[in-house]
Amino acid sequence: MHRPARWGLGAAAAGSLVILGLDLASFDEANPFRRTISEHGLGPDGWIFGLGVGLLAAGSLAIGVSLARKRLAGVFGTFALLGWSVGLFITAWFEKHDWSVGPSLSGSIHRVGSFVAFLCLPLAAVVIARPWRHRVRPRATLVAFGLGICSVLWVAGIGAVMLVASSNGLPWYRVMPLGLVERGLAVTEVAALLALGVWAAAGRLDDAREPAGQGRSVAMRSST
Repeated sequence: MHRPARWGLGAAAAGSLVILGLDLASFDEANPFRRTISEHGLGPDGWIFGLGVGLLAAGSLAIGVSLARKRLAGVFGTFALLGWSVGLFITAWFEKHDWSVGPSLSGSIHRVGSFVAFLCLPLAAVVIARPWRHRVRPRATLVAFGLGICSVLWVAGIGAVMLVASSNGLPWYRVMPLGLVERGLAVTEVAALLALGVWAAAGRLDDAREPAGQGRSVAMRSST
């Protein structure tokens, strides 16, 4: 098992469990259908949420390093996964803001980080794990690709709701159960990340894409 991928899987899983624990602990106090995950960052226990997101970001970075070193990610996929990791680090460092009391620079940066993270991970999963890129297709790549497509559909659905709400003069976050939608997207994306991590841990260098025609030319040379 590739060591960076192993560390990455452990850190990402630990960070996810920390955030899940916060959700379960506050289930009676906060409405998960309306309250976003980032609201765990508010208050005296906000550092626990920051720790969980930071672990997830660090694990994602380690998985990205493993995929890049094995030449399984490609340039665009590597940068997309890096964007997800950086977005998570920004989300962990700059806490969510209560916009009802006015604007905030920290809250704006937090929002940008969240947007970058949620947008980059679907792109990374689809680009890195797309089946036609790899000569060998382990089950983990197919799972990651499928979850990446599901994540793209989540993002597209959110974008469609925002457009409809805007055209009707409604706050987009009031039109849908934002907390539930965000949690569904987060679960799908983290699952895709873990699938990429499993592939990185077990994948080999020759799992990467074989240049078009190379396989046929090698077979022809060997037959002659």
